Amino acid sequence: MKRIVILSIMAIACIMIQAQDKKATILANGGVWVPNPTVTIDKKSKKSTAVWNRTEKDDWFEDSGLMVENVPTIDDIESLLPGFDENQKDRPFAPMIWQLIEEDNETVLHCYFRMPADIVTNFWLTDEEGGILDKETGITYRARRTEPDCYYKRFGIKGKKGQMLDFKIYFPKLPESARKIAIYGVPNWQLRGWNVELNRNSSGSSLANGKKDGYDNVPQFHKPTLVAEAKNYDKDNFFTWSEYTDVHLIKPTDESTMAIWITPEATYLALATEMNWRREYFGRGGANILIDNAGRQYKCKGVVDFPNNTCFWVQGMSGDHFAIVEIYEPIPPTISTINYIVPEGEPFKAYNASWKGYVRTDLSIKELRENQKLFEYFPRQVVK
Repeated sequence: MKRIVILSIMAIACIMIQAQDKKATILANGGVWVPNPTVTIDKKSKKSTAVWNRTEKDDWFEDSGLMVENVPTIDDIESLLPGFDENQKDRPFAPMIWQLIEEDNETVLHCYFRMPADIVTNFWLTDEEGGILDKETGITYRARRTEPDCYYKRFGIKGKKGQMLDFKIYFPKLPESARKIAIYGVPNWQLRGWNVELNRNSSGSSLANGKKDGYDNVPQFHKPTLVAEAKNYDKDNFFTWSEYTDVHLIKPTDESTMAIWITPEATYLALATEMNWRREYFGRGGANILIDNAGRQYKCKGVVDFPNNTCFWVQGMSGDHFAIVEIYEPIPPTISTINYIVPEGEPFKAYNASWKGYVRTDLSIKELRENQKLFEYFPRQVVK
């Protein structure tokens, strides 16, 4: 199994920054990790300098010579990046965090940038390509200005290494009807057509699916029969694994299909699972986590009716599709997307042994809830 590289160039860092202005409404947020540039230190002044990695604009515009200073800063980095360790400022990747906020009758894209050095050159924010496309109406809302004034310029930045700066791009106010948008023209934050679902109806009193208080009922699943209980479990000895039959069968669907139930006490995540043989082994749970748009992590607490984080056997028929349901810490019913992370499992001795790790990002909570119907119990039907 391949190890998960959390700090990869395009790994999503789902971050929420709390709005300070009571008139502000948070519409969306997100971020990416990008490689930090090489930093040099002037022996005389002791100041550090970094030439920012190129963007698509490098070949089009000469450096304007502009050096911006006194960019507004965010003092509490922890509020932007939960779990951030001040001692890790020199790590090789930089978080490029953004947040779209409705404030003072405009839509403002806050682009947060952590200084990798005291001076950064060859930087770019946006130009006339900066735009927000309403994907329902086809109307594009163009960038009006930036703060500080660096619109249409390659420029440098003076600050202090480790500071989190707040660059702002101002757009016309998006209409209340806008739900799905794409953001363009901000290449250093990888916003080059990035699809975003806006956080509308976020009061938490109700959701579009009509659930009371935004919560689901605790899901009920067909309980499997335990054929053999694990004794002296040894991952390298499949004779010691638990074995089950008569599992919660579902209608055939793609193995990537998932569904979610959000309750006040726990979050239930169902995974469509296919049987390729009449007897097959599986393993789920363990260190799996969910990460929401606020950067908060929700740990896996267990697996419904199956062992957590150990291998087990399932008896059935080739072609069976059934549900494996993981239980997580409760998530807020108001979030719009979730990220699902499965770390690598320990190697074990078995035929075709594999416990691969992977990441699925930007899973729509609305779609996952709509998928609940796909996990209704569907008894096996066989024609002989």
